Amino acid sequence: MSRISNNPVSLPSGVKFNLEGQKVTVEGSKGTLTYVIHDLVKVVQEEEVLKVSANDSSKQANALAGTTRSLLQNMVTGVTEGFEKKLEINGVGYRAQVQGKVLNLTLGFSHPVNYEIPEGITIETPSQTEIVVKGIDKQKVGQVSAEIRNYRKPEPYKGKGIKYADEVIVRKEAKKA
Repeated sequence: MSRISNNPVSLPSGVKFNLEGQKVTVEGSKGTLTYVIHDLVKVVQEEEVLKVSANDSSKQANALAGTTRSLLQNMVTGVTEGFEKKLEINGVGYRAQVQGKVLNLTLGFSHPVNYEIPEGITIETPSQTEIVVKGIDKQKVGQVSAEIRNYRKPEPYKGKGIKYADEVIVRKEAKKA
């Protein structure tokens, strides 16, 4: 049995949980998220708590039960608090700004990079060298952050590029003459 799936998911007040067959819908103050549960996993709601269990004792069912419990917890957290990732831009002349539904990045290329902001995600630029990605879907927030970072990953010599706010860049020593 998965140890993670043993922990119940508590539903805070203001969160509506709906289970139709294998389709789960979680609705909160920030929005609505849906997820289709695998057939090997069973979810039961008891008052303000969700319990996840495997339908059989196979290794795959146990693994899916733990994964499903984590995904349900992330859905509940997303619709109540939301998720955010912060990115920092390092480099002379590197900057970012949001114009409507497009993130404009100047990253030392011969052309500006325009990133189309997907539905359900909001991007803010508090300063020209900071990007804050927010949303209710943890996976989508992480994916958008990774796509933005991929335009110019931080390099190990000067640290120029786009990095996560909590990321540590291990610096290399330059070649000696």
